[in-house]
Amino acid sequence: MAKFEARTSAEPGRVTVTLSGECDLSAREHLTSVLLDALSRAKAVFVDMALLTFLDSSGVHSLITAHHAAKHTGARVYIVGAGGPVAAVLDLTGVGDLLRAPAEERRHV
Repeated sequence: MAKFEARTSAEPGRVTVTLSGECDLSAREHLTSVLLDALSRAKAVFVDMALLTFLDSSGVHSLITAHHAAKHTGARVYIVGAGGPVAAVLDLTGVGDLLRAPAEERRHV
């Protein structure tokens, strides 16, 4: 099983979820749960992917699930810090554009 970790930190009005390791099928339920919990606590959830080394369709599914949940409550999910193969998956699927944080917000995470 691949090592995966999702840690949250809260500031007024926002929660940052920092991902590290490999996000695959074994991590999907955990990631979805963490993202939905973060959305229950803030209207803006930033998913920091700078330490994530692998992302497959299971992780993309979790992000989309959180995005749809956020839309129903007027909240937003943003991704920041993705690089290398993780950024390539996000770009290939269109999720990178869909969940891209505004430029001014990317500097604060």
